[in-house]
Amino acid sequence: MTLVAGIDAGTQSIKLVVYDPALRRLVATTSAPLELISGEDGSREQLASWWTDGVRACFAQLDATTRAGIAAIAVSGQQHGFVPLNAAGEVLAPVKLWCDTSSQRECDEIMAAVGGARRCIELAGNPILAGYTASKLPWTRKHRTQAYGDLATILLPHDYLNFWLTGERFTEYGDASGTGWLDVRTRRWSPELLAAIDPERDLAACLPALVELGTTFAVLPGVADALGIPQGVRVAVGGGDNMMAAIGTGSVVTGRLSMSLGTSGTLFAYADQPVVDPDGAWAAFCSSSGGWLPLICTMNCTVATETVARLFGLQTRDGDALIESTQLGAGGLTLLPFFNGERTPDLPNGRGALMGMDLLNLTPANAYRAAMEGATYSLKYGFDAFVRAGMAFDRIVLTGGGSKSAAWRQMAADVFGLPVDVPEQAEGAAFGAALQALWSLRHEGGDAVSLAALAMEHVALEPALAAHPDPVRTAAYGEHYARFLQHLQAVRPLYEAPGMESRE
Repeated sequence: MTLVAGIDAGTQSIKLVVYDPALRRLVATTSAPLELISGEDGSREQLASWWTDGVRACFAQLDATTRAGIAAIAVSGQQHGFVPLNAAGEVLAPVKLWCDTSSQRECDEIMAAVGGARRCIELAGNPILAGYTASKLPWTRKHRTQAYGDLATILLPHDYLNFWLTGERFTEYGDASGTGWLDVRTRRWSPELLAAIDPERDLAACLPALVELGTTFAVLPGVADALGIPQGVRVAVGGGDNMMAAIGTGSVVTGRLSMSLGTSGTLFAYADQPVVDPDGAWAAFCSSSGGWLPLICTMNCTVATETVARLFGLQTRDGDALIESTQLGAGGLTLLPFFNGERTPDLPNGRGALMGMDLLNLTPANAYRAAMEGATYSLKYGFDAFVRAGMAFDRIVLTGGGSKSAAWRQMAADVFGLPVDVPEQAEGAAFGAALQALWSLRHEGGDAVSLAALAMEHVALEPALAAHPDPVRTAAYGEHYARFLQHLQAVRPLYEAPGMESRE
């Protein structure tokens, strides 16, 4: 029995899936919760040790036979985090995460140093947005002087888990493109942006090696023993969670739009060449499957529904019943769900706002619907930028926690006017990592199958979970979405930084 494992290090939990490619089914799924350190300044941090503890906990839940059958592993990780290591490989500080907006000033400083957001895009394909790794370095230089002084290696979250597993410091193009200093067109580090981050230090000396898809490393013997897996298990390069979800949902060919409804919301699609917007309307990332991955990210998705549920004493497990008890449009309520600040639309200083309240419509059920609609409209805002650029899609492949909601699946189909499919494997990122591990194992053995072909062979859809758009509801949602845009325009001046260069 040859099994492959995918680890997904998210914001809320570590997830592990073990896949049997011969039977084409998951033989185990485990998870371990994670804490989050939040600050009023917008900081969002975790300890790297929590991730390794979580991985141990996930493997401990597997039976011995399953652990013994694992031949390869790949890691999916939340993007943009900054894990600072010293020369001895010790973590120097808490990890600033993708949803950390405390370094917005440093974003502006980096872009100003190279001549503005447009010049940033010319150099590397992306502006430096709140949450990107680049701004976390000068923030650390200012606020954690000792850690910055001792910095020897810059790793991303998934890079760190790979380092823990293998002892090797490396990264790959997909996750690296979310740092802000990788030129996505050439797939090389941008010396101009590195100099803009710190003109007095050679940051290139702190960067891990960029390795090609298909490269594998051996698990350290001590780690193999701790996890109860065989010596010599291979570790594939892995990637960022969105890149792995693209593999796990089959978005490795053109025409499919993947939508992830998790803590953050994302839209992404495969491209066989760089797709860069001169105004930075989307993230121009590389994929972890050999191509590129234009991506829209919102920082508030299930965060919105969970926050409103907590506020009104509701349970998210009752969310579909709440939606069924209300009318689309939430009785006139509109939620701008920018609780974490926001990336799409680009309002890092934004805050949530519930608008349109009157004496009759302010009910818990309407507020919950407004949260789900608002999170979906934020993704539609990004989708519109894709469409304006000429991208075309025939369907949406839905993943993430929100995909478990029948009401949200139908809402996505109606708001976007596209059929929605849901893969059988709900954990798209972890499953994508397992498929990359499988392909890497076969590639190393001389198999010529492409990763795209392998993914299309193993990603199965669940027909019972499909949703189809209703033209009447699509038209009605169009009117409510227009109201969302009106409210967005009204509050935008409240949250834009003075003199902020618009990129939308």
